[in-house]
Amino acid sequence: MNTSESLLIVGAGPGLSASLGRLFKSEGMKIALAARNIKKLEPLASDIDALCIECDAANPDHVRKMFEQIDNKIGSPSIVIYNPSARIRGSIETLDPTDIKTALDTTCYGAFLVAQQAAIRMLELGSGSIFFTGASAGLKGFANSSVFAMGKFGLRGLAQSLARELHPKNIHIGHFVIDGGIKSAQRPDSGNQSLLCPDEIAKAYLNFHKQERSSWAWEIELRPWIESF
Repeated sequence: MNTSESLLIVGAGPGLSASLGRLFKSEGMKIALAARNIKKLEPLASDIDALCIECDAANPDHVRKMFEQIDNKIGSPSIVIYNPSARIRGSIETLDPTDIKTALDTTCYGAFLVAQQAAIRMLELGSGSIFFTGASAGLKGFANSSVFAMGKFGLRGLAQSLARELHPKNIHIGHFVIDGGIKSAQRPDSGNQSLLCPDEIAKAYLNFHKQERSSWAWEIELRPWIESF
């Protein structure tokens, strides 16, 4: 157990984030959860004794103040996981430009803002992990999903660039391609493991964080056994 480490999950909710929070807490880490609506986080926060912070990740002032709060209350995070994304479907001629910008700000620009504040602190500490939750849309764009593809392609590009920039400075970057649906109470598995189990995804994040730097990876794809490539 490493009580000196702390984890920040941005875009936290009851799904994958809950699995991540519980697993990393079991490793003895302090947990901070950030979301636009923190009321939904109350049960999880109570369960894992987490600090909750209201934050719009696409707002530079919100992000800066969020990190300052964490610095003061549990110490600068040694692991940061960025989960937010916005999916807007529709043909290109019907999409609303204002909605598109908001979606891209959430999926991509917010990731940059969070990574920037995390990197500033981790460079001073001399180590850390910054992980981004991606999707198959970051590898292949689908019809009527141009906005999601733009956001996730941008997120992947950010992660790849930061890996090349920050790995030599002892900061581990990870991009997680979640290729498939995630099991939840609202989306139960049929019994043949056709959906990704959030607890198993969380284990992949923890294993990534524990990698020896002699063999650091920067990306991993996770999919159910029946999912096509």
